Amino acid sequence: MTKPRVKICCIASIEEAALAVRYGASAIGLVSAMPSGPGPISEDLIGEIARAVPPGVATFLLTCRQEPAAIIAQQRRTRVNTIQLCDAIEASAYRELREALPGIALVQVIHVEEASSIDEALAAAPHVNALLLDSGRPKLAVKELGGTGRVHDWSISAELVRRVAPTPVFLAGGLRPDNVGEAMRRVRPYGLDVCSGLRTDGKLDETKLAAFFDAIDDRRGKAIAPLTPRMSS
Repeated sequence: MTKPRVKICCIASIEEAALAVRYGASAIGLVSAMPSGPGPISEDLIGEIARAVPPGVATFLLTCRQEPAAIIAQQRRTRVNTIQLCDAIEASAYRELREALPGIALVQVIHVEEASSIDEALAAAPHVNALLLDSGRPKLAVKELGGTGRVHDWSISAELVRRVAPTPVFLAGGLRPDNVGEAMRRVRPYGLDVCSGLRTDGKLDETKLAAFFDAIDDRRGKAIAPLTPRMSS
């Protein structure tokens, strides 16, 4: 089995970022303002952490913004190298982002609630560098756009991964050291994204972090190459 790339999300400090990278994270998630959920930090702190991360590690800005101008402004303030779009945007917005942010990777979140999520993924895939499958509920009055700690239906995720190939897909939602092996086997994602499953009292837990990477290494294989920024489409 190919060894997936790992993104540790909800990073709250330079120290947490360094800990995640030391254990093998190839990406870190930095959460900007959200309607709900754990992990938001100020854009000033996001920029500070992003500048401290070593070359070769992807810095994901998680944004709930849907307007291209607002997303572009966030990237320019924080200087991250990847934008994680946690809510749906219009197809024309992808083009605007590509034109304004050359070399910046785009990752679209698909909230897996039912089989129709596959159609959403197929529509978004041509416009982005990767998809990320999560367990949010964007249709609630107060949107849930991630960090729920819930596992969604992996059978839908597995079908989605197959249908959107070769677009890379990250799997998120309730991953923990004790279930990540099964998740890898059933879904076969390009990457894994984890937040609450590695935290204790809101802080990144080194014991859980070590156990998570140990579980992945039990199924180790050839490492997957990093994302390559896609040209304008």
